[in-house]
Amino acid sequence: MNLRAVIFDYGNVICRPPTPQQLSEAASLCGITVEDFCVAFWRNRREYDRGTDPIGYWQDIAASIGRIFDRSLVAELMQREIDFWSDLDTRLINWTQDLRRAGFRTGILSNLPRTLGEALRAKPGFLNHFDQVTFSYELGAIKPEPEIYRHAIQGLGIEANEALFLDDRPENVEGALAAGLNAEIFTTWEEFLARDRARYGLPKPESGVVSELEMRLHP
Repeated sequence: MNLRAVIFDYGNVICRPPTPQQLSEAASLCGITVEDFCVAFWRNRREYDRGTDPIGYWQDIAASIGRIFDRSLVAELMQREIDFWSDLDTRLINWTQDLRRAGFRTGILSNLPRTLGEALRAKPGFLNHFDQVTFSYELGAIKPEPEIYRHAIQGLGIEANEALFLDDRPENVEGALAAGLNAEIFTTWEEFLARDRARYGLPKPESGVVSELEMRLHP
């Protein structure tokens, strides 16, 4: 296998998922249960990740639960959504340095909305760990559509079969495989190291630890 690059999903791979407390606080702001908040939050997510207006997205959520959100509440919810996805896994961030030293290229390929993408692009030093960044809202395409995988591999200057893609969603892994990439489901860092790292010929994690404070979107 002539692997030349590793491409990472963002949510639940590079960063950890929202905590129960974060979801509970956001649901409380909306005046609904956590369960109802999660249903409303994910209902139109695909189009939101494709690049639709963030304010319109939250107003649609308000309409779906029979409420009206004023501007200050929408602004608060938009910030909380960024915070949902701000807890970066420094072990994986550090490993990108090991990959590069071993001659591999690194990339991000993620479905995410404009608000989060702009926060990631504004985070000093974060995207320097990656040779190629493909965000769905900038492209107007979302996983598992073929176009978004082609964008990632073309940006890395490689052939599809020279990349390994890691994602937590089976449909996105299937889309990557259909586009010709190698791809694996990512569950936890520990499982990835035990199951996939060595068989793809990837280096052991050896880099020093970057502090959690340095690697949060909002220290």
